[in-house]
Amino acid sequence: MDPPGNRNYTTITEFILLGLTDDPVLRIILFLIILCIYLVTISGNLSTITLIRVSSQLHHPMYFFLSHLALVDIGYSSSVTPNMLVNFLVEKNTISYLGCGIQLGSGAFFGTTECILLASMAYDRFVAICNPLLYTNKMSTQVCVQLLVVAYIGGIFVASSFTISFFSLFFCGPNKVSHFFCDFTPLIELSCSDASIPAVVPSITAGSIIAVTVFIIAISYVYILITILKMRSTEGRQKAFSTCTSHLTAVTLFYGTVTFIYMTPKSSYSTNQNKVVSVFYTVVIPMLNPLIYSIRNNEIKGALKRQLARRIFS
Repeated sequence: MDPPGNRNYTTITEFILLGLTDDPVLRIILFLIILCIYLVTISGNLSTITLIRVSSQLHHPMYFFLSHLALVDIGYSSSVTPNMLVNFLVEKNTISYLGCGIQLGSGAFFGTTECILLASMAYDRFVAICNPLLYTNKMSTQVCVQLLVVAYIGGIFVASSFTISFFSLFFCGPNKVSHFFCDFTPLIELSCSDASIPAVVPSITAGSIIAVTVFIIAISYVYILITILKMRSTEGRQKAFSTCTSHLTAVTLFYGTVTFIYMTPKSSYSTNQNKVVSVFYTVVIPMLNPLIYSIRNNEIKGALKRQLARRIFS
C-alpha cells in the first residue's frame, strides 16, 4: 500500500517488540518461569496426543477432538512463546515485517481453531448426555472429521482476514510494538495509513466466530443441565457432571480471558493489563488444558495407569 500524501516516508521493514518488562532481574526470572511453562506445555500436550493414539479405550469422538485441541495448543503456544523467551535475553528484540504478519496470522489461526474445537466438544457432550441412543449415528467418524475440517477452515479464514488486513497497512514509524508479540491492536496504532477498514474486518470475522461458538456452547450446556436435572439417579447425575467438568473448566478459562481482552472498553484499556492477560491465554492456558483433562477425567487417568502398568511389567 502506498503511503498517504506526498511526503517522503521510510517504509518499516522490522518491528521492535518491547516485551513485558525492562527490569533485567525480572526478565531472567520471567524467562525461567515461562521456559518451564513452555516445556510442560509441549510435553503435556504431546503426552495427551500419544496416550489417546495408543489407548483403544480413548478412541471416542470426545478424545478425537481433545487430541486435536492438544495439537492446537502446541501450535498456539509455539507461535508466541519462543520469540517471547528470546525477548527476555536480548536488549532489543526485532521481528521482520513478514515475520510479524506470520506470527499474527498463526495466532489468529490457532486461537480460532481452538474456539471451534471447544464448541465441537460441547456439541459432543450434548449428544452423549441428551441423545445417548443416537450418539453413534450423530457423532460418527464422518461427522467428527467434518467438524474438524470446519475448525481448521474457520482458522484459515480468520487468519487470512488478519494477515490481509495487516499487509494492507502502511508503516512509516515508529516501529516499537508495546507488546511481547505482534498483536493486532498495537500494530493498528502504529499504522500511518487509514486503518478504519483493516481494523474492522478482522474484528468482525473473529467476533463472529466467538459469538457463534459461545452460542453453541451455551445452548448445549443449557440442554445438558436440563437433562441432568431430570435424571432420577444420583449416580447418573454425577457421571454426567463428571464428563462435562473438564470441558467446562477449559471453556471458562479460554473464553474468560479472550472476552476480557476483546470486550474491554477502550476507555479502560491498559497496555500492561492486556500483556498480563495475553500471557495467560497464549502461554498458561495451553499448559493447563492437558492438566485439566488428566486430573478431572477418570477415563484418561485409567488409560494412563494401564499404559504405565504395561511399560513397567512388559
